[in-house]
This record gives sequence, structure tokens and C-alpha cells, in this order.
Amino acid sequence: MKTVASFALPSRVLHWVMAVMILAMLLIGVSMASTVGADYDRLVALHRPLGSAILVLAILRLGNRLHTPPPPLPRDLPPVMKLGAHASHVLLYALMIALPLVGWGMLSAGAYPIPLLGQSVLLPPILPHDPMLWAWLRWTHTVLAFLLFGVVLAHIAAALFHGLIRRDGVLRSMLWREKP
Repeated sequence: MKTVASFALPSRVLHWVMAVMILAMLLIGVSMASTVGADYDRLVALHRPLGSAILVLAILRLGNRLHTPPPPLPRDLPPVMKLGAHASHVLLYALMIALPLVGWGMLSAGAYPIPLLGQSVLLPPILPHDPMLWAWLRWTHTVLAFLLFGVVLAHIAAALFHGLIRRDGVLRSMLWREKP
């Protein structure tokens, strides 16, 4: 069994908190798309502030990643897999930031309130009211959400590949700290 250095504790905590939040957000989004009535309103009431929280945490996580780089990938990992790992992480970070921003812009263009804490604290609009822009941003938000869903599935598959097939310590490095 190979040993790979572990991610720092803040990196691991941010990763797992955001993993739960993003999976919840994807499930809420799918449920919203197939629901009408009071359930839809409850889902929207969860979706909007959760998106704001994900945006804040994604920015913190990006700062953490730039300040505390991840441990190196195993030396024997083929170059194409290393490229795929780096590209998928860049895409994950881009989507974790872009999706909430597109959602915020969409709500702004639709003149909808963007609650941060219940109805007591609202985010300001970042775009002018424009129904055509709202429609385009809604489509964009949906496409990006499906892309995020696909990248998350690929990320989970890669983690399982490293943990169950290669057994190279990559999955373990995000689960717990290796003892020196």
C-alpha cells in the first residue's frame, strides 16, 4: 500500500462540507424542476441561500487551495490521468463559483428577491431586470448544473478508482491524516 501525503485539515473539512452541500443542491435542483405548488416554494427557500453559502465557501476554498497546495499525485500515475485530475479540479472550482453567480444573476434579471437569511437579509441584484436575460441565464444555469452533476460523478468515480483499484493513497489523503 502506497503512502501519499494527506490534505491539510481545512482542505478536508471544506471538501466534505461542500460535497454534502453540492449533492444536496443538485438533488434540490432536480426536485425543483419536477415539482409545483407548496413543495416548490420550500425547495426554492432552501436552494437560494444554499447557493449563496456554496459561493462563499467556494471562494474560501479556492483561497485555501492557493495558500495550501494539495499533496502531489502519485509519481506512477500516467500523465493523461494527471492532466485529467488537474482539469477536473479546475472545472469543479469554476462551476462551484459560476453556478451560484449565474443563479444570482438570473434572479436579479427576473427581479426576484435573493434571500441570504430568511427574508430579513437580501442580496442586492447584480443585473438589471430583463426577461430575455433571465431566460438565457435560466438555460445557462440548467446546463451548468448538469455539467456539475457529470463532473461530480466523474470525481466520485476517480476517487473510487484510486481507493479500490489503484490503492495509491489518493482517496485516503482526503479522508484522514496519515500518521508520520
